[in-house]
Amino acid sequence: MKCALIQFNPKVGDIEANGDKVISLSKTAASLGAKIAVTSEMALLGYPPRDLLLYPAFIDSAQEKAACLAEALKDLDLTLILGTVGKIQAGRGRTLANQALVINGGRIKGAYTKRLLPTYDVFDEARYFEPGAKPLLVVVDGLRLAVTICEDIWNDEAFWPRPLYSVDPLADHPDFDVLVNLSASPFSVGKQKLRESMLSSLTSKRRVGAVYVNQVGANDELIFDGRSVLISPDGKILARAKAFEEELVIGDLNSPESLPPDSSDAQEETWQALSLGVKDYCGKNGLKSVIIGLSGGIDSALTAAIAAGALGSEQVHGLIMPSLYSSSHSVKDAQDLAGNLKLAQVTEIPIAPVMDGFDQVLAPLFQGRPPDLTEENIQARIRGSLLMAASNKLGHLLLTTGNKSEISVGYCTIYGDMCGALAVIGDLYKTEVFKLARWLNRDKAVIPESTLNKPPSAELRPDQKDQDSLPPYAELDEILKDLLENKLSPKEVAQKADPKTVLQVAALVRKAEFKRRQAAPVLKITGQAFGLGWRMPISCCSVFSDRD
Repeated sequence: MKCALIQFNPKVGDIEANGDKVISLSKTAASLGAKIAVTSEMALLGYPPRDLLLYPAFIDSAQEKAACLAEALKDLDLTLILGTVGKIQAGRGRTLANQALVINGGRIKGAYTKRLLPTYDVFDEARYFEPGAKPLLVVVDGLRLAVTICEDIWNDEAFWPRPLYSVDPLADHPDFDVLVNLSASPFSVGKQKLRESMLSSLTSKRRVGAVYVNQVGANDELIFDGRSVLISPDGKILARAKAFEEELVIGDLNSPESLPPDSSDAQEETWQALSLGVKDYCGKNGLKSVIIGLSGGIDSALTAAIAAGALGSEQVHGLIMPSLYSSSHSVKDAQDLAGNLKLAQVTEIPIAPVMDGFDQVLAPLFQGRPPDLTEENIQARIRGSLLMAASNKLGHLLLTTGNKSEISVGYCTIYGDMCGALAVIGDLYKTEVFKLARWLNRDKAVIPESTLNKPPSAELRPDQKDQDSLPPYAELDEILKDLLENKLSPKEVAQKADPKTVLQVAALVRKAEFKRRQAAPVLKITGQAFGLGWRMPISCCSVFSDRD
């Protein structure tokens, strides 16, 4: 039987356009001989719709469009399984369900309600939905299809050392021939290999085929990589949709041909994900161009390169804002980068006169107090103000350039270099920034080699180096990974790193929480990013306490 995997990029809340796209792709699928077509999870609404789900009119619109969609497909010899939401009529519990509708012959012939509602990391589905309690079996051309939604298949005790849920929706499912899963599984580096391994385990153990359709596109900080797959009963990949692109895939469950397991390169995945994140953030918010502060450092260089790749060089603008402490080679590196990338416009605005003005205005208040971090922060805030002014006046979206290492320990200035609408590399540690930059330079020097080779510096005081305030990044990043991602306590991390350094880093992480609460959205590419999935209190004595 031919199956259509409808992998498309929905815009959250644009029910009309999303529905029309499903109609068009379903008609194409039917013309190519598909008997079933499957969308991603909540494809009609876009995932995640978050608190739009609290508005009754929004839900009504989704239901009305689903009915219109069914009518539009009534003449097709095709069964469509559509991701959307539905209302629950019971007298208790939440009134909404995360659903998959079975559409055929102009009618909605069945609805499956998602049973496992994730609440970890970026997910908060229990806030909106009531879980389902029953399986759904659909028969098409004599094949029994078990309809599931995303998390429902992520709880197999034969695959996971410790399943998260007490219920496994597949364990109590009637016998079936094909597993159908509508998914909106956010991207993280290496996750596709895990997905395919899990799906192959499920299908080969039960001797069933699988139709797995994942959302593609970026919605705010979340990136969805697509890579929908069709899998044979012996766990082989029969078809796979493109990564980070829309694609309608027609595959046959009886195909003798198979594909090798996913073998994506981590750096290429990261580049594609961040590029899509920038492209969709701008496109879905009606913006064409961006502006970036170019310091001559590696972070702004990589951010500019990603933006140019995503939007086109002609849509990327730069400001170079040297101070008395900016080295001549940093200004040259910024200019060389702009030339290599062929950026639309790069303007140099020295900030020394503005710094002098601040010094004069604040002199009576600061009398008798020596220069300190205050003056360094003023420089960063001057630059932030200039960038915001350019963004306002010229209509460019401001991208902030901080990396995960800096955001973790607060080595950034609130209302200064943290200004911006989107943190493009905020989920890349500093060592990973260098790694991705070197990958970008694998064929030619896009980022100047001098930028890659010089010691990182904020250049806010004479001869300043990041390492004056922080441990070397190679050491710092390993400590941060253990604290943030491996969820180890400082005492546990201190068993394999210098205890004094570990306590210093843990204290910085804790004290910087108020800054992160006010930071720009971070494009998520790891299992633990700052943003929706990071919910730490500001005022607390936390696991990151500097007490031994």
